Amino acid sequence: MFANSAPEAICVLRLSAIGDTCHALAVIRNLQDNWPDARITWVIGKAEATLMGDIRDIEFITFDKGKGLSAYREVSRRLSGQSFDVALCMHASMRANLLCRTFPAAVRLGFDKARARDFQWLFTNQRIPAAKGEHALEAMMGFARHIGAQPTEPRWDIPVGDPDRAFAQQYSGARTVVISPCSSQRSRNFRNWPVEHFVSVTRYLRERLQANVVLTGGTSPLEKEYARVIADQSGATDLVGQTSLKQLFALIAAADVVICPDSGPAHMATAAGTPVIGLYATSNPDRTGPYLSRDLCVNRYPDAVERYLGKRVADVRWGRRVRHPEAMELITISDVTRKIDDFFRI
Repeated sequence: MFANSAPEAICVLRLSAIGDTCHALAVIRNLQDNWPDARITWVIGKAEATLMGDIRDIEFITFDKGKGLSAYREVSRRLSGQSFDVALCMHASMRANLLCRTFPAAVRLGFDKARARDFQWLFTNQRIPAAKGEHALEAMMGFARHIGAQPTEPRWDIPVGDPDRAFAQQYSGARTVVISPCSSQRSRNFRNWPVEHFVSVTRYLRERLQANVVLTGGTSPLEKEYARVIADQSGATDLVGQTSLKQLFALIAAADVVICPDSGPAHMATAAGTPVIGLYATSNPDRTGPYLSRDLCVNRYPDAVERYLGKRVADVRWGRRVRHPEAMELITISDVTRKIDDFFRI
C-alpha cells in the first residue's frame, strides 16, 4: 500500500490485553522505523495505557470500557477533525469492531476472515492475508507488512521513570528472579502450575543460587493465596497486588530472568529485554510464548495435546488450547530447575 510512498497518519486499534499491547507496540515501532515522520494514534484500553501511555512519539486515546456508551463518544470526540491514511484494526472483538467502524480512515484494515472474530470483516474494508502457524506477534506484524513496512529489528522502548526504577532497585540483588505464578483468572483457563511446585522451585533458587526471588501478580484472591504460600514456605519477597504496571515493568526490567506461565508478564519481560522461563502445557509457546525466549520455555504442550486430546500438535487447530485442569501438572519441577541451571550456567 505504501511501498513507494510514506503514510502521513496511521491509527492503531489494540485495546487489550497487556501481552497483546506489547505485541502491538512492536508493530508500531516497526512502522516508525520505516516511516519516522508518520503521525501514529493508538486507541488503547485504560489499564494498558498506564504502562504505555507516556510514550512520547505516539498519541494515545484511552478507551475506558467501564464508562459504557460514553467511552465510544469520548473516542469519537478525540478523533473528530482528524483523518488517517489507514486504520490498523489489530483487535477483533465486538467492542473493538464497533470502535473501528467509526475511525476516519479511508482504509480500515482487519484480520483475514478466519481470524476476524465477532464478524470483524463486516466492520473493515480490507484484510491482511490469511496465514497459519504464526506467533501472535508475527500475526500482528502482518498488518505492517500488508501496508508496505519492511522488517526491522524488534524493539519496544517503554520508558521507565526514576521513581519506578528506584522502586525496583529496592528489590534487586546479585541474582534477581521475578516469579509471576498466576495467569488471568478466566473461565477454564487452566494455565497455572501447582503452588507447591512453585514453592520447590523458589526454594531451589534461594538455596542453590542464593537468588533474590520477588513474587508479582494481581489482586485476585487466588494470586494472593499463591503468594502467601510461596512466601511463607520459601522466604521470597511478596509484592503480589502491590505494584502498578509501571512498577511491575521496572521490576521485570531489573531482573535477571522471569518465571511465569502463559501470561502478560512474559510479554512485558520480552519488551523489557529480560529472558523468560515460560511454563507451557495448555497453550502452544510457538504461538503465545515469550517471543525472544521460546528456547527457554518448558514446553509440555505436545504431551498435553496427546494425553488430553488424543492427537498430535500437527493435527489440531493452530492455537488450540488444552482445557484440562491437570494439564499443567505435566510440567515437572526438574523441567524448570534444568532451565534455571541452563540459564545461569550451573
